[in-house]
Amino acid sequence: MDGCFDTMHYGHANALRQARACGDKLLVGVVNDAEIRRCKGPPVCDERERVEAVEACKWVDGVITDVPYEVTDAFTDELFAKHEVDYVIHGDDPCLLPDGSDAYAYPKRIGRYKEIKRTEGVSTTDIVGRLLRMGARAAGEEVKEEEAKEATFCTTSARIAQFGTNAGVPTDAKVVYVHGAFDVFNRGHIDLLRQAKTRGDFVLVGVHADAEVRARRGAEHPVLNEKERALSVLACRYADEVVIGAPAMITNDLLTTFNVKVVIAEDDEPYAVGGVDVNALAVERGLYERVPRRHDCSVLGVAKRIMENRAEFEARNARKTKSESAYYAEKKHVAES
Repeated sequence: MDGCFDTMHYGHANALRQARACGDKLLVGVVNDAEIRRCKGPPVCDERERVEAVEACKWVDGVITDVPYEVTDAFTDELFAKHEVDYVIHGDDPCLLPDGSDAYAYPKRIGRYKEIKRTEGVSTTDIVGRLLRMGARAAGEEVKEEEAKEATFCTTSARIAQFGTNAGVPTDAKVVYVHGAFDVFNRGHIDLLRQAKTRGDFVLVGVHADAEVRARRGAEHPVLNEKERALSVLACRYADEVVIGAPAMITNDLLTTFNVKVVIAEDDEPYAVGGVDVNALAVERGLYERVPRRHDCSVLGVAKRIMENRAEFEARNARKTKSESAYYAEKKHVAES
């Protein structure tokens, strides 16, 4: 399977989950920056960031970098011969080249193509749109009501079960707890969870409730709701379990219920509620540990990238929104893998 995987979200993760279910091993190609710009418009995240996000997904067995957007005859034959690929997989939404032709025409023609269901309610176009609105409001601009539509994602118990492990916390595990918003999941989040994994056997992630994030960061936050954010975390190979809608304040009940042995946070992440450090109890009990922030990633930073190239992203979104609307108008039922 290949793709751009820009602003990696739970829709991408669900596509990878379905693709992995189609065989014994999943090899993922990440399209390079130049190809994305040629075929779709500017990427939000560079290739290094996108590759790291795909590598962190628990359903991915291997990654090929610098792949073309078009799955050409030569590239497809290379996949079969060099990488021992049996099938090329893509979602049921159309993937068209600038000239309007099908990017997957060759593997379809030779019978080496499989199709999976696109995850409804989210796309890179959707997230870029949300971030554009956030940037516009931050600049004091008025956003039209029809532009500020609610996300259409509907969480089901089946989806959460598909992403989860269903294993529970082992009785003898050293449980590491890390908590935060985890909004617009990025390499900074991945690195934090990777560091957490080195501190114990089981990483429990508290994904803060929408109201908590809004109270701390402002009315424009979060970009993604708590269930969308939780699914992105669950898809990461460094997270073992998620508390959805976790409180910001560390409590005795939380530490006791999950038998938490370590609570970690990044160096520059002070957070207080009512003047009290949210990690105060963990500090008092000697469970608290600070880890370095090695990547300066934030929702506002991502929004800033988009606003700095606003005209290009608005033009890209206008094109993609039109094609996505056509997909939803004409789509047929496709069963998930």
